[in-house]
Amino acid sequence: MSTGSRETRRYRVSHRTTYSYDDDVTDSLGIAYLVPRELPWQHVVSHGLTLDPVTVDCTDDQDYYGNTATYFQVTSPHRVLGILATSEVEVQLPQYDDIALATPWESARPMGRSDIDDAWRAQDFVLASALADQTAAAHAYAAESLSPGRPIGEAATDLMHRIHTDFAYDKTATTVTTTVDDIFEQRAGVCQDFAHLTLACLRSHGLAVRYVSGYLATTPPPGKERIVGADATHAWAAVWVPDGGWLAIDPTNDQWANDRYVTLAWGRDYADVPPVKGVIFTEAKTSSLHVEVDVAPQ
Repeated sequence: MSTGSRETRRYRVSHRTTYSYDDDVTDSLGIAYLVPRELPWQHVVSHGLTLDPVTVDCTDDQDYYGNTATYFQVTSPHRVLGILATSEVEVQLPQYDDIALATPWESARPMGRSDIDDAWRAQDFVLASALADQTAAAHAYAAESLSPGRPIGEAATDLMHRIHTDFAYDKTATTVTTTVDDIFEQRAGVCQDFAHLTLACLRSHGLAVRYVSGYLATTPPPGKERIVGADATHAWAAVWVPDGGWLAIDPTNDQWANDRYVTLAWGRDYADVPPVKGVIFTEAKTSSLHVEVDVAPQ
């Protein structure tokens, strides 16, 4: 399994979120996960977050998983709330140890690896979470990839291939609350669903898997110009490998995460790291949400 060169790519990311309401919002409290992580293969050159209306109550903190969480409160009455996150990030191709990837998958279960220093940190990602329920269907589906003694890298990659082949990408098939059973019934979904399905499948066999949120820099078709704002947030999964870090796999695109992926945050599932979440105080009856993302190579 080749790891490739160590060329550095640089991206300027712009992520604009706009909430609109049909009546005044008197108080808006939120948490945003929009600051990319500093990682061995990813360097955050700069980042910033701007709110409209402007507020002085905006603070960065680290959550349990080491993600940057931005807490904010807007108390001036508003019918439109704008959140603009910008960053410049340098990314290299992640490196993996072929010997570690060759570990039999049964030995990659952190619950039984007290000899590995970071195994205890991985154990939280074995447990069931609300959006990645470890169903009987998920367990049976994963079993086809997890044959006895198969290397963890090969098994996880095979599962990624199968999900990409067996499930159609369809933006209309699911919602943010879609369950694993729903995904199997629809045989379709989006990146969030395929990441959750990967989590459910591998966790049901005792493996540790993270839900990862971020961006994927897209390449326009030959002869076409980049369309500014046409990118979107993305999601994939990362599997714990003993003494080998975390193997990031993207079933939506049937590939390992490479130097076109910008990592924002990770958690047990989407509910841990949505781009923005919060509560508002208002008499508004209707609202709308518009998101515009641009990942521009520099």
